[in-house]
Amino acid sequence: MKTVLVTGSAGFIGYFLCQRLLKDGFKVLGLDALTDYYDVNLKLRRQQMLLQYEHFTALNDYVEAPDVLMELFARETPAIVIHLAAQAGVRYSIEAPRAYLESNICGTFELLEAARAHPPEHMLLASTSSAYGANETMPYRETDKADHQMSFYAATKKATESMAHSYAHLFGLPVTMFRFFTVYGPWGRPDMALFKFTRAILEDRPIDVYNHGNMQRDFTYVEDLVEAIRLLIDAVPQRPVDGVVEDGDSLSPVAPWRIVNIGNSEPVRLTEFIEAIEEATGRTAKQNLMDIQPGDVPATWADASLLQSLTGYRPRTGIRDGVEQFVAWYRDYYQV
Repeated sequence: MKTVLVTGSAGFIGYFLCQRLLKDGFKVLGLDALTDYYDVNLKLRRQQMLLQYEHFTALNDYVEAPDVLMELFARETPAIVIHLAAQAGVRYSIEAPRAYLESNICGTFELLEAARAHPPEHMLLASTSSAYGANETMPYRETDKADHQMSFYAATKKATESMAHSYAHLFGLPVTMFRFFTVYGPWGRPDMALFKFTRAILEDRPIDVYNHGNMQRDFTYVEDLVEAIRLLIDAVPQRPVDGVVEDGDSLSPVAPWRIVNIGNSEPVRLTEFIEAIEEATGRTAKQNLMDIQPGDVPATWADASLLQSLTGYRPRTGIRDGVEQFVAWYRDYYQV
C-alpha cells in the first residue's frame, strides 16, 4: 500500500482527490491548516467524511511552518506527494499579498526541502491557468510563453513552477506541475462564481457580472480534474538523456519536470454559464453588469492534448451537467 501525501486535503479539490486515492487502495496522509479564508465548517465537514476511511490520516498544520513537512517526510516517507495547499483567489491577492507569499512560495519551499531530504517517487504540484497571464494566444499550450502574470496570485504560482524546476534539475526529483482551469462542482469554494451566483439567485439577490458578461472560462468539473491527476501519478517525467524533447511536450530538457494543462478544452461564455445556473435553479438571475476587475483576464482556454497523450484521458463533463450537480448539492447541504 503506497503512501500519498496530499496537502490541502480539506480543500475543495483535495477532498475529492483523497476520496479517489483511498478508493484506489492508497494510504493517504492529508495535511491542511483549516484556514478561515472561507467557511471553516465546510472544510471540517470534508475532513470528517475523509476520516471515515480506515487509511486516511488528518494532520492540521501549515505547510509553511518550519519543520512540519521535514518531520512528516522523515516519519512517513511518502511515495507520492500531491501539493494542493495554497492561498487561492485572484482578487484576494490584491488585498492580502503576504498570505500568498507565505503559503504559496514559502510553503512550496518547505515542501521541496523535505523532498530533497527524503525523495518521493513523484511529486505533483498545483499551478494555475492564471500563469498564462497576458498571453492572448488561445488555446493555451504548456509550451507557450507565460511571462506576464496579471495578479500576485498568478505570480506566486508561476514562481513555484520555477522553484520546482530548479529542485528537479539539481536533485533529480520527478515533478509534474498541473495548471488548473476554473474548477467547479459540489463542495466547491464559496468565493467562486458558481457558489456566489447560485446563492444569490436562490436568495433573489442580484449577481455581479464582470466585464459586462464578455468573459469566457474553460470550466473543468472537479471529478474530471481528479481523474486526470490520478492518471498523471503514473506518468512520471524522466530527464531526457540527450536533452531532446518531442514537439508539444513541456518536459524540461535538463530535468524530470513537466507542466500539464488540465482543462475541458471548451471555453464557455459567462452568459451561457449563468443560463445553466438559471436552468438548474429554476430562477432568473438579476444581473448587475460591471467592468472587469484588476488582475482578471477576459478568457481562458486549455489545449489538453498533452494530458491526453500522457494518460489517454480528456475531461468531458458538460457545463449544464456539472452545474446541475452543484446546485443539487447546494440545495441539499444548505437545505434550500
